[in-house]
Amino acid sequence: MGYSRFDTATRHRPAWNAGKNVGTKRPLTQKQIWAIRFHLDREGRLRDRTLFDLAIDSKLRGCDLVKIKIGDVVAGADIRNRATVIQQKTNRPVQFELTADVRATLLAWLERRGGSTSDYLFPSRIDQSVHMSTRQYARLVDQWVTAIGLRKAEYGTHSLRRTKAAMIYRATGNIRAIQILLGHTKIENTVRYLGVDVEDALLLAERTEI
Repeated sequence: MGYSRFDTATRHRPAWNAGKNVGTKRPLTQKQIWAIRFHLDREGRLRDRTLFDLAIDSKLRGCDLVKIKIGDVVAGADIRNRATVIQQKTNRPVQFELTADVRATLLAWLERRGGSTSDYLFPSRIDQSVHMSTRQYARLVDQWVTAIGLRKAEYGTHSLRRTKAAMIYRATGNIRAIQILLGHTKIENTVRYLGVDVEDALLLAERTEI
């Protein structure tokens, strides 16, 4: 509870999360993904399109996504089919795939961006030697979702992390695979993250005929 209840100055101060949705952010649907891609392409925002596509494919937390370096996704003159990063939260490696469309977007961005393998893939616009901040990434996500008519209170950076994982889970029901892809240390975390409930379990059971 803390000591704020004894402080008369804070007695009428609204809570930091008053009126805000601080629960689990919704994953995007396939239709919403294509809507955001269309918007970014129409606006000529190649960096943002690359960031969005990589966020979906990598399923990384924002703090890990913004720290990706060029060398993490490039092997020689080619874009890697798979990449590995060390997660900040767990200090463990997690591997992710780079699909053909995302590799094409990455290549186009790198041709424009330039730089060496030791440089950040998405540098700060203020200082090219440091990476984009997680706050800037969050602001961009807010822009993307509102541009296609979604409420930013219901979507955020974790929406992009959850999107592909949720799609894979709905298609396969394989929670262990999702745990590996998200880099969770405990499968219970994955269950909570996906919001798996009794209804999900029953639907999976109904699809299985013996």
